[in-house]
Amino acid sequence: MKNHFIYAYLCLSIASLTSCQSCSSKYKDVDDIVVEDVATPVFFGDPFILLHNGIYYAYGTHSDDGIEVYASDDLLTWKYKGLALNKKDSYADRWFWAPEIYAINGKFYMYYSADEHICVATADSPTGPFVQNKKEPMIADEKCIDNSLFIDDDGRPYLTFVRFNDGLNIWIAELEKDLVSLKKETMHPCIHVSQAWEEVWPRVNEGPFVIKHKGLYYMTYSANSYESPFYGVGCATATDPMGVWTKYDENPLLQNPGDLVGVGHSALFTDKAGKLRIVFHAHKDKNNIHPRAMYIGNVSFEEVNGVDRMKIDKDYITPKAVK
Repeated sequence: MKNHFIYAYLCLSIASLTSCQSCSSKYKDVDDIVVEDVATPVFFGDPFILLHNGIYYAYGTHSDDGIEVYASDDLLTWKYKGLALNKKDSYADRWFWAPEIYAINGKFYMYYSADEHICVATADSPTGPFVQNKKEPMIADEKCIDNSLFIDDDGRPYLTFVRFNDGLNIWIAELEKDLVSLKKETMHPCIHVSQAWEEVWPRVNEGPFVIKHKGLYYMTYSANSYESPFYGVGCATATDPMGVWTKYDENPLLQNPGDLVGVGHSALFTDKAGKLRIVFHAHKDKNNIHPRAMYIGNVSFEEVNGVDRMKIDKDYITPKAVK
């Protein structure tokens, strides 16, 4: 398997890697992944979990036809609810990646990538149908992926996303109050490949997710190609989202926990008990990338020299899809 990765590294350009960095698997329908009453993993890459009115909703990269959604009461067992976003309601007709969904003022916003461009669609329900009313990407003249929303305490909205102008690297920009339009003049670089653990595969920093804790901004992100068994999750912090982001020296915070490989593209959420959790994907197994599956772990903070440091537990649960 190692030779396979080396060969892919030598033969593929960064552009070709990123063009499939969150590829949909061949498993498109729930009947493909749930056999009778036997529980199977939730086959999502780039997963995201929304808690709304006591129900968890999971979204991710999987279908060629759009963005799928599952629902759960307990984070352990999940039921398929169909397509939250159908490609007919999107700007593009391929490569539906990395969805994130937020409930704001009675409306649901889905930030996602389509055909390597960042998009946003809206719906009146967490299960959709989500519709991209203006069928064009947020940045029309450039490829970007992995857009993630962060709203600060003062109500100012920001979007983090990945540009292709230095390998893959993470930028941030302010959004208009409509949460759909990007203020391009505010685009500001956050992080790019700079640590040894990130250089196993081509120059990739991606999958950003920002939270604020005790006045400090924390960004989780993933590094290495998603195809690498050494894909992992790191953390960077800043005192201003539009300022300088500093990576943890101890990165990666999560890499190859237990028997998992290819761990990354995570998002954070708070569960019903008020605990901070992390959802991420991993490869099918040590010899096969697809179909990737969703896993859930715990996140905590530990005070070090007067500042809280983020910690990601190595233990995790494996959600199951059931009928």
